[in-house]
Amino acid sequence: MKKYILALITVSLFNVTNAQETVDIPNTPDSRVITTGVPFLLIASDARAAGMGDVGVATSADANSQQWNPAKYTFSLSKSGIGINYTPYLSKLVNDIFLGNVTYFNRLNERSAFAVSFKYFSLGEIEIVEDENSEPLIEKPNELTFDASYSLRLADQFSMAVALRYIRSDLRIQVVDANAAPASSIGVDIAGYYQSEEEAYDSFNGRWRAGFAFQNLGPKIKYDDGGRENFLPSTLRLGVGFDFIFDDYNKLAITGEVTKLLVPTPPIIGDRIVFTDTNGNGEYDEPDPNNPLPEDDVFISVEEDIIIDGKDNNVGFGKGIFQSFGDAPGGFSEELREFTWSLGAEYTYQDSFAFRLGYFNEAEDKGARKFFALGAGFKYTTINIDLSYLFSASKVQSPLENTLRFSLVFNFGDNEYDEY
Repeated sequence: MKKYILALITVSLFNVTNAQETVDIPNTPDSRVITTGVPFLLIASDARAAGMGDVGVATSADANSQQWNPAKYTFSLSKSGIGINYTPYLSKLVNDIFLGNVTYFNRLNERSAFAVSFKYFSLGEIEIVEDENSEPLIEKPNELTFDASYSLRLADQFSMAVALRYIRSDLRIQVVDANAAPASSIGVDIAGYYQSEEEAYDSFNGRWRAGFAFQNLGPKIKYDDGGRENFLPSTLRLGVGFDFIFDDYNKLAITGEVTKLLVPTPPIIGDRIVFTDTNGNGEYDEPDPNNPLPEDDVFISVEEDIIIDGKDNNVGFGKGIFQSFGDAPGGFSEELREFTWSLGAEYTYQDSFAFRLGYFNEAEDKGARKFFALGAGFKYTTINIDLSYLFSASKVQSPLENTLRFSLVFNFGDNEYDEY
């Protein structure tokens, strides 16, 4: 009640000529971070993309393209391949939380390819003790996805792909709620990729790359009939890159990418105080210290927990996708801050050694993820080994800070489709 009295005193210090005046008091923070269900889908699981600052939608094709842009598979030089990835999570605190991923792809012919992938996120073991005399109960919450994609070359330099993903999240604690069940949903990806012919420039050859991907488009996910529904992390990725081909041994690839969650922005919630002049004199009298709310002059009504600014985000996933482009309370400037951007570089020598650098940036009031990344890759016959390391550049420490990620790729029928 005190905050309402303070608001009334503030308004009363001014000469108000309207018969009604309102004061909005926000009760939500200025930072409006967009949250979703199953956020592990946004973690880069392969070390190659992680070493370039989570850049992947427009990089050259590899076995792990399924997570970023499956349309790239029709440009793979190898007939087929298997990618195995391991990412420790919160490694400074625990040693049993990790993200694992296995992907298999196969080029059916010169114009089409398919791929399947399995991703598993373990949240470790949770020990629950009821009292000092009982044996501890062990819960192992986890989340996983299984997806399949098909890509088709529509032109010599352009391909598209579609992927279907099954998502399962088992975060239930049986001791707390015996009726809790794993949540599940289905997501769809639609992607495209362009890769130009190699062209000759003054002192080097070059090749352009570009890609887009709409990812995780699907129904909300919830854990019980009465529980809250959570949006999937539906995402738009746009990227462009260029390959500097200096000679047969040296190549430098530069790639930039922007990403946006296709999820509504949380509105500003607060209380609205409505002041009404009841004696019709067109003014609000200055309050008497002994009677700050004179009933014969001012009538006050309070609307609690209403949307002060922005749009209601309790909408279906389809409407939420379109709403996400124009619902930020801060207008166009806030919409721009909801885009993350990243820039990555990859130098390769003789197609047998690679060194990578990357930077990822997110606005301070939208999550404040900012980090530098380093990576390296080694190729021996048909086997690729990739490593990456992350350095946080934000005051908000990343859960992947100082984490070493590993990827192992087996390529079969190497250079069978060397169209370039």
